[in-house]
Amino acid sequence: MPIKPTKGLVIAAPSSGSGKTLVTLGLLRALTRQGVAARGIKTGPDYIDPAFHRAATGKPCFNLDPWAMPPDRLRALADQAGAGADITIAEGVMGLFDGAADGRGSTADLAAALGWPVILVLDVMGQSTSAAAIVEGFRRFRPGLSIAGVILNRTGSDRHASMIADAVATLHAPPAILGAIPRDEFISVPSRHLGLVQAEEHQDLDALLERAADLVEKHVNLDLLRSLGEQAAASGASPRAAPQTANGPGLPVLGQHIAIARDRAFAFCYDTVPLAWQAQGASVSFFSPLADEAPSSDADAVYLPGGYPELHAGRLAGNSFFLNGLRDCAATGKPVFGECGGYMVLGEALIDADGASHPMAGLLPLTTSFAARKRHLGYRRAQTLSPTILGPAGSGFAAHEFHYATVIAEGPGDPLFAVTDARRENPANTGLVRGSVAGSFLHLIDRACT
Repeated sequence: MPIKPTKGLVIAAPSSGSGKTLVTLGLLRALTRQGVAARGIKTGPDYIDPAFHRAATGKPCFNLDPWAMPPDRLRALADQAGAGADITIAEGVMGLFDGAADGRGSTADLAAALGWPVILVLDVMGQSTSAAAIVEGFRRFRPGLSIAGVILNRTGSDRHASMIADAVATLHAPPAILGAIPRDEFISVPSRHLGLVQAEEHQDLDALLERAADLVEKHVNLDLLRSLGEQAAASGASPRAAPQTANGPGLPVLGQHIAIARDRAFAFCYDTVPLAWQAQGASVSFFSPLADEAPSSDADAVYLPGGYPELHAGRLAGNSFFLNGLRDCAATGKPVFGECGGYMVLGEALIDADGASHPMAGLLPLTTSFAARKRHLGYRRAQTLSPTILGPAGSGFAAHEFHYATVIAEGPGDPLFAVTDARRENPANTGLVRGSVAGSFLHLIDRACT
C-alpha cells in the first residue's frame, strides 16, 4: 500500500561531544509534552541512546545503520518508525561525515538515503565568527546534502550568539539559525566503559529530560524546526510502496516462541529485532536473569543479547534457576544464541574487573575476563562456518563489535563465524558452536553483508 514520505530531520554535529544527544532528547521531550507525536531514530550501532529516546517519547526507537543496511531497508524502517508520527528525529553518530573504516556508514549517508535535511549542532564554546566557516565548510562538503538549520550550543551570552548568527548570515544561502542554547554545567549524562550509563540506571532521568526540554523550549524555535521537516517531506519523493525489507531482521527467526533475556545485564537488543520476529509470525517473551528467572517453558529458542553482565557477575553466578533453565534448554536441543555479554554468560566463567572468577552456564568452552581490559571496536563482515540456527553454512551478516572483555580460554570447539573488518581485511574465526548452543562477541545487524 502506498505511503507518504516520513517527515524527518537529522540532528548532526561536527564531532562527538558537541551536545547532539542532549539536544535531541530535549527536542523529543519538548515536542512530546506539547502534544506533538515525535519519534526518535538513532544512527548506527548504539544500544544506549535509543533507551533515552524511548524515555523521552514513550515510543520505540529504531536503529538505522547506513553501513549495514541497504537504502531501501533504511527507508522502510524510517517509514515504519514514523507511522502515525508528526515528525521523526534521527540522532547522528560522531561527526556528520564520519563513518566506518571503509568510509561508509556516516550520518550524512543516512540523511542522503532518507532525503532528510540536517540540523547541525555546533558547540561554539571558545569561538565566534569562526563558527560560520565551519557551517560553510559542512554545507559545501557534500553536494546534494541539505544543511537546513543550525543550533548553537554552549553559548556564553546573547552577544556571543548574535556575533555567530551575524557571521552565518553573510554566507551564500545561509541555513536558518534555529536557536542558541547557553552553557549549562548542571545537565549531563554519566558514562561508563561502553558509553553512557543506561537510561533505567540514571538516578533522575525524568528530571534530566525535563531540564533538557526546558532549555530547548526556551532557546530553540520549535515551530521553525517542524516546518523544515514538513518542507522536506513535501519536496521529497512521491508516495511509495514500503519494501518488504522493513521487517527483515538482523537475526533470522530463531523459533516459533523466542525467550529473550531483558534486564540491566542484558539490555542490548535492538527494538527492531523482536518486532520483526513478531511480524514474521513468531511470538516472543521476556525473562530477567538478574531476577533469577528462567526462559519460558513454552519457548523453543532462547536469545541472550549483550549488555553489562560483568557488572552483575556474582549475582548471575548465584542465580541457579536462571542458569539451570539455560542448561535444560540446551539439554533438550532448543537453540540458545548469545551475543557479546550473552556469549560470555554461556561460557564456563567470567572474571570481573577485580579479578574474581564467577561460574557461568558452562554451555560453551569459554572463559572471559575484565581484569585486563582491551577494547575491540568496529564493523565486521561475518559468515557462518557450519549450519546453525542462523542458517546454512555461508550465511552472511553485517555486524558490529564493541567490548572490553578479553578471552582467557576459548575452545576446543567449532568456531561460529569467519570474519573480516569493514575493509575486508584481518580475517579471523570467532565465536563457538556446541550442539544447539552458539554465540560470539558480534552484534548482528542485518542478514546480508554489504
